[in-house]
Amino acid sequence: MDKVNLTEAQKWINSELEKSINFWLQNGIDKKHGGIYTCLDRKGEIFSTDKSVWMQGRCAWIFAWMCSLYGKRDEWLNASKSCLDFMEKYCINTEAGGRMYFTVTEDGKPLRQRRYYYSESFYSMANAEYYGVTGEEQHLKRALKAYNTYWDLWHGEADPVGLPAKTIAETRTGRSFGLPMIYLNMTNILMRVDKENKALYQKRAEECINDIFKNHFHPELECVLENVGPNGEACLDYTEGRIVNPGHDIEGVWFILEYAKQTNDAELVKKAEQIFNWAVKAGWDKEYGGLLYFVDALGKPPEAYEHDMKLWWPHNELIISSLMLYRDTQKEEYLDWFFRTLEYCRNNFADSEYGEWYGYLRRDGKPTMPPCKGSTFKGPFHLPRMLGMADMLINQILAE
Repeated sequence: MDKVNLTEAQKWINSELEKSINFWLQNGIDKKHGGIYTCLDRKGEIFSTDKSVWMQGRCAWIFAWMCSLYGKRDEWLNASKSCLDFMEKYCINTEAGGRMYFTVTEDGKPLRQRRYYYSESFYSMANAEYYGVTGEEQHLKRALKAYNTYWDLWHGEADPVGLPAKTIAETRTGRSFGLPMIYLNMTNILMRVDKENKALYQKRAEECINDIFKNHFHPELECVLENVGPNGEACLDYTEGRIVNPGHDIEGVWFILEYAKQTNDAELVKKAEQIFNWAVKAGWDKEYGGLLYFVDALGKPPEAYEHDMKLWWPHNELIISSLMLYRDTQKEEYLDWFFRTLEYCRNNFADSEYGEWYGYLRRDGKPTMPPCKGSTFKGPFHLPRMLGMADMLINQILAE
């Protein structure tokens, strides 16, 4: 282990964390209506006032988590509470069983409802973390309600929103990797802050793990498939059935490793290691560096136009998972992946002039033009989460 370079990397990581947090506090927080704007250009100027509900939950979580990690600060706790209050007041569709919207206007008027229940997942995470920091019981109750809503809808309860499925069910149906993966992340957070319900969380975490490895883990293809048939079968005759999202797989790796750490499950670490190795082999761009967004399981043309772009968040997940795998296995190859990915991010995503990272790069590593720091899908979440986790993991590694 190269302690000198790891310590130097940690210093840069801490500097980037401060820049990221300050960028969003200074430019994103809506002091008039509450919540946060996330459509910000390179300098932090707002280019759309519509608000992503995902980002309200993610922002509320990140600032509460920062308090968990580094101690309470009023500006962090206030930012978290502003987003929580905005969601509570404007982002819940009371006429559709309490399901949450996907986007709203800056003053909270509903814009879009989606059939997905990821808004509920980020709302649950945020309320759980805020409860962990403050001990305010109402936030745990809200977290659990959304946590159970997600579970029930995932397991077949009728959706009060009534939106149709992505495909006509009589023709094609199946399973999505995102559902067990995101639920496992929610479960890990709740397990950490709510010790009284540990048995429930362990049971559901095990079901998520079993779902992933029974249905999406395909050794014969050396990949995790995003979409599979109802019984986990690979559907290779059409493009959606062949989608591999290396960043998604690698994010799932550290969710699995978190649970494996809590349960001392060495075999689960080995399985997570396998997913990581497949993902970097398939996704790392040997010509330009960086992680491709989508690849096809059979090497055929991916359908998504953005398949060869480089997005900030898969690289964030690669940094977390590589450090976590090194911590848990002591294999130098994972520390090498950490340094390789950090160097790519430092050279391509980081912006030393205005702070925060570009969200979207072309395959050659140059920002899309005009560049942006936030969007409906990018806010203060993946990057500060990675930077905080990397700081924590490096501390653990150096202490061993």
